[in-house]
Amino acid sequence: MTGISWIPLLCVTVLVIGTIGLGFYVQRSVRSAADLYVASRSVSVPMNSAAISGEYLSAASFMGIAGMVMKFGYDVLWYPALYAAGYLFLLLFIASPLRRFGAYTIPDFAEGRFSSPLFRKIAVIFVLVIGFFYTMPQMKGAGVALVNILHTPYWVGVVLVGAVITFNVALGGMKGITFVQAFQYWVKMFAISLPIFILFSMVGGYQQHMSKIGNQGEAGKSIPQFKEDTTVSYKPQAPSNEIIFNAGATATFVNGAEVAVATAKPLPNGATVPAEKMIISGLPGQTTTRDIAGKKVTLYIFPPGSSFTVSDPVPAGSPGSDGKPKTVPVKLTVFPAAGKENVQIMYPKGEKVPNAPPDKKWLEPYGPFTSKYGHPLLYTYSLILAIICGTAGLPHILVRFYTNPDGRTAKRTAFWVLILLGCFYVFPPMWGALGRNLVPHLYAVTGGAFSTDSVVLTMPHILNGAMPYLGDLLSGITSAGAFAGFMTTFSGLLVSITGALAHDIYGNMINPQASPGQRLRAFRIAAVGGGVTAMILGTMVENFDINMMVGWAFAIAAASYFPMLIVSIWWRRTSFIGAATGMLGGGISALVAIVSVMLADKKVIPSLGAFYAANPVIRSLAEQPAIWAVPLALILIFVVSLLTPDAVPRDAGRKMLVLHAPEELALRDEYIKDGSNPAPAGTH
Repeated sequence: MTGISWIPLLCVTVLVIGTIGLGFYVQRSVRSAADLYVASRSVSVPMNSAAISGEYLSAASFMGIAGMVMKFGYDVLWYPALYAAGYLFLLLFIASPLRRFGAYTIPDFAEGRFSSPLFRKIAVIFVLVIGFFYTMPQMKGAGVALVNILHTPYWVGVVLVGAVITFNVALGGMKGITFVQAFQYWVKMFAISLPIFILFSMVGGYQQHMSKIGNQGEAGKSIPQFKEDTTVSYKPQAPSNEIIFNAGATATFVNGAEVAVATAKPLPNGATVPAEKMIISGLPGQTTTRDIAGKKVTLYIFPPGSSFTVSDPVPAGSPGSDGKPKTVPVKLTVFPAAGKENVQIMYPKGEKVPNAPPDKKWLEPYGPFTSKYGHPLLYTYSLILAIICGTAGLPHILVRFYTNPDGRTAKRTAFWVLILLGCFYVFPPMWGALGRNLVPHLYAVTGGAFSTDSVVLTMPHILNGAMPYLGDLLSGITSAGAFAGFMTTFSGLLVSITGALAHDIYGNMINPQASPGQRLRAFRIAAVGGGVTAMILGTMVENFDINMMVGWAFAIAAASYFPMLIVSIWWRRTSFIGAATGMLGGGISALVAIVSVMLADKKVIPSLGAFYAANPVIRSLAEQPAIWAVPLALILIFVVSLLTPDAVPRDAGRKMLVLHAPEELALRDEYIKDGSNPAPAGTH
């Protein structure tokens, strides 16, 4: 793709300028730490419910769900359903008691509930870990969006959006971003809904496109095809350069390539199908050897303009139930030819799109997403647990309830958030379904800016042929919605991260006697430091799916903060040692498992990748750790608390009354009283 998309650029520019302008406007009224951290606890229910919804609807909601539905099918409908359902759990068990405690941050709650400054230090660690994990998919969304609009390098979008939001948070803190987030919820709602209705009116409705997917081909084996001759660029990093071709596929290397051909699964007699039989035409005689992921691999050198055809069929074992030979897809790993920066492959019109699942797998439960390691039920239940419990353990979401005047309004806010989220999540799956029929070429790249993650930005352009500039205008609207998505969520995350750095670390550990002016300055310095760190991390995750990264953040939150909060709010006998052990045990275990998967997928540790390939159950449990990490954390909290009764706060009964007594009894006593220091331990 070449050339700047001017109309989307204009829409995004207006949104960014408006965001900066609002930051300047609100900054004039920021006078205290209470303004920066909790917007002076004066946000109304309508404003806060829209602001929380805006903050929660991240790049994963606006771009990621549509992209994953297109990529994997209705197997991933768990994501939008659970993103909304998680708030029901939050509404019933956490929102109101948490607000009654009256802190600034979740580490405030941890220290106050257990009268332990040490617990604050433990809690701060996970605020930072969850926060930075959650910023990575937002930065990925920013990079993808700007690549589609300006065709700049991926990192440019990461830096640009990161700088704008860092500037806004440093200026206005929570008070500044509340108005922005509330407004941008409605921007996202408008941007996800209006274009899809216009697309329905011009290219056919949702039911019409679903009937095409369900009825094509023999026994649902149909695979999307290229609508026209299409040239796709591949970067040399995994997994973007891994391409799974279907039997009979033909393609041309425009600028040449060095290609590794995967060997098929062993046959019943133990033999394997060599590369020469997997590609039946165009396999060159010239080869080279390269060290890939710790192994010496033979690469076939394709000169510019050379073509190849995949064998049909490739036997992979005994015949299937239909009596026909089983076949395996052919995976090529492509690297740029000498002197080239990327690999360009031209696919002819009508060719089956590589990496696309067949209709049957796309439509069925336990499809290509959850069954990719052979244990779909295990993977699904772990995903359910991660998102439901993770929603109730996200520090940047929980802290927003401290901006409500009291616990009653916090509960009403959570109820309306459920309504607003439910309205939004109707639409992203529709984008994914239409994308399979209308822009199937996005399957061809498994990672990067022009993969399925960009479907909501790319698909409107197809209308330009029928009505000039209409597609660009709709793409501009969705681009503005995407920018609103990762800008609002990144704003909330950065306030949470900054609060941990400035309030919990600086204001309570390093300099408890800091003046209000010093605290304001510390907040702004921490905002810049947190923003820069998020930008650096964002440049490293271009090839990971947005929703996958969000799921990882949820899994860490589910295994660390959720067990601590739910037990300490509802069980008086929770001890400091028990809560700390459960948070550390569950959170660190989940973090280590997820990081190991990231390192394996990026081929940083080749032996780890080989280990996971040989042990699919362990791979499933590492990629989705909530199913074992959440019970581990809960068991540790209960068992250790029972073994350490002396570590239960002496005033635990009083604190439980504060958490649960109705406001009419006037027992609520703000933990943070003056915007500078917590109440002394034991006096809450």
